[in-house]
Amino acid sequence: MIKKEDLIESTKRIIKDAAVENGTIVAANTDKRYYPKDVSPYRYVWVRDASFACVAADILDIKIQTSFFQWCLARAEGFDRDGVFYQRYHTNGAKAGVQFQPDQTGTLLWAVWHHYSYQQRIEDAIEFKELIVKAADGICKFWHRDHFAVQTYDLWEERCTFPDLEDNHLYSLAACVRGLRCADAMVEIKNRSENKRWLRCAKEMEAMIIKGYDTKRGYFLRTFGKISDYTVDASLLGLVYPFEVCKSDEQRMVNTVNAMEKKIVEYGGVRRYEKDFYDGWTQDGKLRRKGAGAWPLLNFWMAIYYSMRGEQEKAGRYHEWVLNRLESPYIPEQIFENELQKSVCPLVWAHAMYAISNYYLEKGKLFVKHELKH
Repeated sequence: MIKKEDLIESTKRIIKDAAVENGTIVAANTDKRYYPKDVSPYRYVWVRDASFACVAADILDIKIQTSFFQWCLARAEGFDRDGVFYQRYHTNGAKAGVQFQPDQTGTLLWAVWHHYSYQQRIEDAIEFKELIVKAADGICKFWHRDHFAVQTYDLWEERCTFPDLEDNHLYSLAACVRGLRCADAMVEIKNRSENKRWLRCAKEMEAMIIKGYDTKRGYFLRTFGKISDYTVDASLLGLVYPFEVCKSDEQRMVNTVNAMEKKIVEYGGVRRYEKDFYDGWTQDGKLRRKGAGAWPLLNFWMAIYYSMRGEQEKAGRYHEWVLNRLESPYIPEQIFENELQKSVCPLVWAHAMYAISNYYLEKGKLFVKHELKH
């Protein structure tokens, strides 16, 4: 097993390396010598990944957050017009993908809230009032009572919703619920009309999440609407952490995690979802999809969940499963059960989740409590 001290220091370095000169945070700094040359290039900005990195940086006392928030406001293409973030960006801010993934905007709002709440100076979040208001308004602009009025993609960038089917990705809704409530906690609009709209949309989204629990199957569906998707998906851990739509010991959530452990936990490693085939492995210029591995960031996410349930021993098993399989202080995107498939390594989001999970295991809590209006 890699020593904890070495992995913490490596995590600090990986996150610092990901924070490039103009303030943004890339998913992996592929320019570094430690990054393998025969895996997918991840020197892009995923606002979601970067937001989790900002939260980990709060814990590790790394100062990269405000520069990234400013980059989001000033450089992310389309944000000044739409108030939302899209699939991914080049470091100069130009779009490198056009999918609308609502969770990215919600997650960014949570990361801004966390940064100031963690330091017990929530009132100072007002310095990013323009970013907060524009992002919260952007989410609401695309929301139509019980579904998004435009096509949306999930966090895995693989599945699309359609307005005529009135379907939603539950993870995306949870991110937006949390983001809108964080926005309300950070910004006091003079006449509060905008705040009321944010909270109304959050309430409507939460209602759709609750409807997405299938009583016959006994778990939350990853996509719910006129046509639903019954595939068990690990992203629904997000309903507890960090988006707090459900409590960790709520029976519906307990049932959902039980379904995950039956369907997508193999030999202790957590897969994204049933029958996942993504691996990003290339050889001789050809992409080979031979079955996905376990995702370390999901193992850490599961560890956070069980820590919140007060089951530290089980949380530790999920956490240490990854550490026992590392051959270096770099955490990959995936861990495979063979020596042929290769993964992006190190992945910043995986290191961020390691830092958060480690904090949870040591401290038993992450947030400085700050009441949010529901």
